[in-house]
Amino acid sequence: MNAVISNPSERRLVLAGGRAHPELAEAVAENLGIDLLPTTAYTFANGELYVRFGESVRGADAFVLQSHAAPINEAIMEHLIMVDAMKRASAKRITVIIPSYGYARQDKKHKGREPISARLMADLFKTAGADRVMSVDLHTAQIQGFFDGPVDHLWAMPMLADYVKSRVSPGNLTIVSPDAGRVRLADQWSDHLGAPLAIIHKRRDPSVPNQVKVHELVGEVEGRTCVLVDDMIDTGGTIVQAAEALFENGAKDVIVASTHGLLSGPAVERLQNSGVSEVVVTDTLPISEDKNFEKLTVLSIAPLIARAVREVFDDGSVTSLFDGNV
Repeated sequence: MNAVISNPSERRLVLAGGRAHPELAEAVAENLGIDLLPTTAYTFANGELYVRFGESVRGADAFVLQSHAAPINEAIMEHLIMVDAMKRASAKRITVIIPSYGYARQDKKHKGREPISARLMADLFKTAGADRVMSVDLHTAQIQGFFDGPVDHLWAMPMLADYVKSRVSPGNLTIVSPDAGRVRLADQWSDHLGAPLAIIHKRRDPSVPNQVKVHELVGEVEGRTCVLVDDMIDTGGTIVQAAEALFENGAKDVIVASTHGLLSGPAVERLQNSGVSEVVVTDTLPISEDKNFEKLTVLSIAPLIARAVREVFDDGSVTSLFDGNV
């Protein structure tokens, strides 16, 4: 008689996607060579959400993907409910994939009596049952420390930078940070492309959201093609004012590169009517028809997410995808 009972079944990977960005979930599944987990999801008349998975996930290595797109609170709540359903269905390990992390800009207190909502988000997913979090270009790297568990922080920068390099000769490029907070990102771009760095200093009135005043430029941009880099484009105010400052200082051309294209409110009109020649984003967030415009280029983030999912499932190294950087 055997002393133990063995189970010959192999580990199983399942990928579930929410309703906020189904095209991305399908693209990730295609890159992995699997089908999405059949999922029923709908909204009741009073706004409550319902989710049920159509197949057993017991003992599976489950990945639950949802972009936190507008309406953002509904997308987040659906994501939490999906994670809870996975936990109660006895998934062995649950990895939450958040291509664009909601409330990431609320990562610290600017004034007294303010919340740190990015930390609250991490707590909510941990409570719901997440064992691991995977996200792309967090607004600030310290958000990784908000979650009590492994966090895979993916970079879109190499993909965006390689695209820009294919369009413009690096010899005439200057990488520009639109504010002091993006200097580290711009420095990484500068190292990747071997291009000089410039910084725009600005002051934002903390009592008036989405309004920016540009002050001065540090660096040489005259006669050069400038690449403005940021993690997200929301209303476009920061980017457009930064581009105007570059042209005033003699820049020949301005390209904008950003991971997350929120493109809220007047962003599309502002960018289309600006002197910027091209706006390059990834599809971490869905780009609807009304947000598409002539200057916009959208790169797929699905291959990167799929590679990271595979590394996690195979107990490999996600960090190795980015030469040891996080």
